[in-house]
Amino acid sequence: MEASSLTSGQIADLLDGRLVGRANIQLAGVAPLESARSGDLSFLSSTSHLEQFRNSRAGAVLLPPDLADAHPGPETRIVVNDVRVALARAVAAILPQSEVSWGVSPTASIGRGSTWSGRIAVAEGARIGQNAKFGSDCVLGRFAVVEDGVKLGDECRIGAHAAVCANAKLGDRVVLKTGARVGGTGYSYATKEDGHIPIPHIGGCYLEDDVEVGANTTIDRGSVGDTVIGAGTKIDNLVQIAHNVRIGRRCLIMAQSGLAGSTVLEDDVMLAGQAGLAGHLTVGRGARVAAQGGVIGDIPPGETVSGYPARRHRDVLRQTAALRTLAQITKALERIVESDENL
Repeated sequence: MEASSLTSGQIADLLDGRLVGRANIQLAGVAPLESARSGDLSFLSSTSHLEQFRNSRAGAVLLPPDLADAHPGPETRIVVNDVRVALARAVAAILPQSEVSWGVSPTASIGRGSTWSGRIAVAEGARIGQNAKFGSDCVLGRFAVVEDGVKLGDECRIGAHAAVCANAKLGDRVVLKTGARVGGTGYSYATKEDGHIPIPHIGGCYLEDDVEVGANTTIDRGSVGDTVIGAGTKIDNLVQIAHNVRIGRRCLIMAQSGLAGSTVLEDDVMLAGQAGLAGHLTVGRGARVAAQGGVIGDIPPGETVSGYPARRHRDVLRQTAALRTLAQITKALERIVESDENL
């Protein structure tokens, strides 16, 4: 990925930001405040990083209106309404992605009846099964696997060693990062006295438009119904999503979270790292589960929960504070008892 040098003025125009300071500073990199140099663009999004800002050597800094006058710090600033969105656009402009090498590698395997519209890029060792259908401008990384009957929309990106199992369907602009697995058989058994009998999975696995799936994440197909991931949902690395789970639009699911079978997440739900959800429950629209939250029942829309079992975050904070107070009271009582015994 080759950097593209832009001036501070050009970046301000690109981002519809307000430039404070010099417009002719050349910026060819993006770096955090503490390590940025004179040719780097950096960013300040909250007051918690003001100390790094004051000592930064960045050529220019993206920051919100309420921090535009922070001093001391780099003199050249680009004031934007949303620093994270502006940063994403700036990185794409300064450090554009490498060009795709369109075509099919001689070492790739293409099954009978598989077709694509427009361009496709299939890297070394990748394998496409029979009767798979691709939209235009799809990319398969090295040793990626797309099995029989899979359907992909336009501009999908299947990372190296990722796999899309038989008959799964992906919408437009779906991204599977390295090692992700989509549409495999889930974990479901009928138990008898002499052992466990696997229950066949005949349902589908559907990822709607603009879904992203992190490295080594697994999404199982449905057992009888379908597993569905809603449009715009972003899933982190090392997440497990079981059979028949239904996830709404624009959800954010972070690393090492796990969703048991038939769980439902409505739109705009956020699961922080290592959240665990039992099966057959519903998390309402816009709800939040804090890191390591253990959810064993339904969560109302808009609620924030934490702890195990997960409950209202405010209640958890009050209980934690009460336990600390209880510990102090216990110590005070112990000292009184010791004093009485010594009389």
